[in-house]
Amino acid sequence: MSKSIYVLMVLILVIMISSCKQNTKQNDGLAENPLLQEWDTPYGVPPFDKIKDEDYEPAFEAAMKEQNENIAKIIDNQDAPTFENTIVALDFSGMLLARVGGVFFNMLSSNTSDSLQAIAQRISPELSKHGDEIAMNAKLFEKIKAVYLQKDQLGLNEEQSMLLELTYKSFISGGANLNDADKKRMMEINQRLSTLSLQFGDNLLAEINNYKLIIDNKEDLAGLPESQIEAAAITAKENGMEGKWVFTLQNSSVLPFLQYADNRELRKEIQTAYVNKGNNNNEYDNKAIILEITKLNIEKAHLLGYENYASMVLEDNMAGKPENVYKLLDQLWQPALKMANKEADEYRKLMKKDGVDGKLEAWDWRYYTEKVRKEKYDLDEEMLKPYFKLENVRDGVFEVANKLYGLTFTPDKNIPLYHPDAEAYVVTDENGNHVAVLYMDYFPRASKRGGAWMDNFSGQYVYNGKNVAPVITINCNFTKPTGTQPVLLTFDEAETLFHEFGHSLHGMLSQCTYPSTSGTNVPRDFVELPSQIMENWASEPEVMKMYARHYQTNEPITDELIAKLEASGTFNQGFATVEYLAASYLDMYWHTMNEMTETDVLTAEEKAMNKIGLIPEIVSRYRSTYFSHIFGGGYSSGYYSYIWSEVLDADAFGAFKENGLFDKETADSFKKNILSNGHKTDPMTMFVNFRGREPKIDALLKKRGLN
Repeated sequence: MSKSIYVLMVLILVIMISSCKQNTKQNDGLAENPLLQEWDTPYGVPPFDKIKDEDYEPAFEAAMKEQNENIAKIIDNQDAPTFENTIVALDFSGMLLARVGGVFFNMLSSNTSDSLQAIAQRISPELSKHGDEIAMNAKLFEKIKAVYLQKDQLGLNEEQSMLLELTYKSFISGGANLNDADKKRMMEINQRLSTLSLQFGDNLLAEINNYKLIIDNKEDLAGLPESQIEAAAITAKENGMEGKWVFTLQNSSVLPFLQYADNRELRKEIQTAYVNKGNNNNEYDNKAIILEITKLNIEKAHLLGYENYASMVLEDNMAGKPENVYKLLDQLWQPALKMANKEADEYRKLMKKDGVDGKLEAWDWRYYTEKVRKEKYDLDEEMLKPYFKLENVRDGVFEVANKLYGLTFTPDKNIPLYHPDAEAYVVTDENGNHVAVLYMDYFPRASKRGGAWMDNFSGQYVYNGKNVAPVITINCNFTKPTGTQPVLLTFDEAETLFHEFGHSLHGMLSQCTYPSTSGTNVPRDFVELPSQIMENWASEPEVMKMYARHYQTNEPITDELIAKLEASGTFNQGFATVEYLAASYLDMYWHTMNEMTETDVLTAEEKAMNKIGLIPEIVSRYRSTYFSHIFGGGYSSGYYSYIWSEVLDADAFGAFKENGLFDKETADSFKKNILSNGHKTDPMTMFVNFRGREPKIDALLKKRGLN
């Protein structure tokens, strides 16, 4: 995660640049670059109104130069290597680079452009090379190793010991022990992977933006809620097609269409487009990229002495090795598949009752799910949405955080925004002390990648005895308000907001000393615990009465609707679990290859799904060509993390159920042992310190109705 920079380092950098023997014009350009200046903004947030695209590359170059000079000081230090002059100095050596990257890569995700994408393609290989040159620096590693070998005699505290361990291991996995030829090859691989990963994401965004289902016959809208019809009309107008209706591949558009549209052929059309993103044999096709990424991953793993890429990645996760991931997935797969088959049988009967010829298809599943939900529980999403006005859900999340952790969220109009859709909040604790700045950005746009995520512009750490507060951002892709309605979320979307907010709490409440151990810098299969446990509060009746209020009457959600929602809690969990697990198996399939034997992505994917017996009526939540988590993000060999963390969160939430949803002692313990603890210690130790024992899978099986 990105880290911020303190004022002194910026002043030093400006002095350094001013004294460099370069031409005056270049000096002036760097001196005026807002990314390299002290940020005279509220709470030190980025000055978005001053940063221009042309500022990024010079800022990256200056920041890499500064870090190289800091590294040289560590190496040239004639004193014996110590924890402070080597490990701590290294951890703080690239703070300016982290600050520049924190702004740039968040903009690349949230408000991108052709210009930013081009810069990313140019700068990413340079950043990869820069990181590799540090990780493979023999003299630097010699000093790190000298400190590591005397770790038991240094009297380090828990966090210091963890930082030393993480630093040493990162150099080993970064290639520090390789010979010169292998180091050179490792650098080539990493640079190429950085470019391919970016291209994968750019292609996916282009595919999403390029597709439109255009409807000009109102009869084809039959079954769709009025709010979705109105949203489609607005999208059409924005695209110069007033009088028509346009549906896109954004989840907030395509999923409701699949749930409600009576026109089966149109459901088939948009479903087919959705599952073929990146697989259209055009300039945005991702298949060749996947094969090259996989080949390079295998080669990288072999260079470092691992059997496959997953073994390399998982070594530092809670799972430890691929066998443990498969053990968890296999425990859930058969009961989930059994439940999904029962659901499919139910939908086939309903299709026959409706007089629909042919077999149940993937584009029928969500449609008949809604029909059965209505028939069985007298419940559908349109009955619930009036109670989930976006602003009410947001305020509900804030109130939960206040009751649990004493946090207050105050909007601040003086904080610069990177886009008009974003909001900014100042976060304070129960004593009025500043905790963080929180950006929230809710709506889809062509310049924003899909999905929902939390990140930070700068993380929390302590420097010279002073705590540096984080700047956090949450991004979602909810449908914008229409002319007649505010933003009304589905219950799933409300849970998504709670989920991402849980991540933000992990970042905001961090109380660590070092950048590398703070906030969400924890193993992938632990990082989802704070986010997923927050989802539990979203559905608790006591909490729903707080925030789920009808957007017109302000009346709280009725007991009757809450009862229906609870009764349907495990409904469709066969489908939900199977489509998720299928993607987890697919991820592991690509990353447990010992040799590159695959030459066709679709054939490989088919083999992976046939191996687990995925039924044809369900498509993996992510197919390979749009699986950005593993080919365009940081979750390669890690998509299982959500279900791994769900075991943790289901068990951990049991403590709140036992002691009270807002029990102060329980909340304080969770904050102390999990949320504020970053990666000070081993994740299992953190969990045991909170729960009093290791996690059990029972609570998860019950929650999903799989027991």
